[in-house]
Amino acid sequence: MTQTTKLADAAWLRAGAAANLLALLNRDGEEARVVGGAVRNALMRFAVEEIDIATTATPEEITRRVEGAGLKAKPTGIEHGTVTVIVDGKLFEVTTLRQDVETFGRHAKVAFGRDWQADAERRDFTINALSAAADGTVFDYVGAIADIAARRVRFIGEPAKRIAEDYLRILRFFRFHAWYGAGALDAAGLHACIVARSGLETLSRERVRMELLKLLVAPHATPTLAVMAETGILGTVLGGVPLLASFQNMAKVEAAAGIEADAVRRLGALGVTVAEDAERLAERLRLSNAEAERLGALDRWWRVSPAAGNQAAHALLYHFGPQSFADRVLIAWSRSDVGASDGAWRELVTLPQRWTAPVFPLKAADFIRRGVAAGPALGAALRAAEAAWIAADFPDNGAKLDAITDRAAHGVATPN
Repeated sequence: MTQTTKLADAAWLRAGAAANLLALLNRDGEEARVVGGAVRNALMRFAVEEIDIATTATPEEITRRVEGAGLKAKPTGIEHGTVTVIVDGKLFEVTTLRQDVETFGRHAKVAFGRDWQADAERRDFTINALSAAADGTVFDYVGAIADIAARRVRFIGEPAKRIAEDYLRILRFFRFHAWYGAGALDAAGLHACIVARSGLETLSRERVRMELLKLLVAPHATPTLAVMAETGILGTVLGGVPLLASFQNMAKVEAAAGIEADAVRRLGALGVTVAEDAERLAERLRLSNAEAERLGALDRWWRVSPAAGNQAAHALLYHFGPQSFADRVLIAWSRSDVGASDGAWRELVTLPQRWTAPVFPLKAADFIRRGVAAGPALGAALRAAEAAWIAADFPDNGAKLDAITDRAAHGVATPN
């Protein structure tokens, strides 16, 4: 039975780029609506970011109308009926209504149609199957309005069947619960995920990475990950033992320090104790080079402490830069024996807000003038001087710098 409701406050639907595109598509016997996450978020009072549109018009008709209006259309997923339209610099995915003919992961075969209910029923979860007309009327064909009120993430139809269509839906079930759910996970959906968990091994590493990183920064990530760990799903994803206490503490210390949640840092809290853990996760999740480097820099977290003093903190920030510094400090804090309210740790992690690491002020010419020959000796002198400068807590006084330079040059000087 179809239910309807009204979006109380959706100015983006009545004016601006989205409204203009809907007006272009909503004529001459065709209908267009906003679908999916934008409607869900609007009803739940979350920020509306990406706006997707579904229409009865075929991809060819979409393109004809868009280009006829002087706009750009790109056939980014034409085999699935999707055209990306650019309006006022904003991207919109416009997709023809469809039904799945055959489903096998990301490569389902579809047939285009004009049935809004059939289009809704092919989606994964009820809360993702809503559509909204240009006047703000929301159409619900699958019980999504009730599920939103209950903060419940529920598969459309039989959970086991929907999961078998694409095993990534196991991770999406947990990810959407962590973002939009409350309380216990839907029992039928959870049971189906547990039964089908071996199917996760068939997924590409890139797809698993994408879902996991989105889950890690969700508002209810900690209790959701706990359920995943209890059911063996999280261990399958990570290929190792999850450190749930560290992850929970990481969320607390990030909040205490006023630092935005970061997926890679939280992955480190969840799965990295030694260097081998970082290497395994980088390979298993096919992380980017930058992500892998960040994880790899966490293996010596146990050396970081406010008790080491200002010079050690300055040296750490100098060597690793603000991001890696924050990663190391937050990991160490999350695994310390103090709580998130500890002032010394908060002072340490916010150091980059008060102190910027200077550039090493000495140059090769400073040593050549003191008789150090070009070559290995010059490199050794520079390294020795930098180490002494760091140990002295980065002096900028000319006399102190001269003394550091003299000592380093004297230690390696050779006749020219």
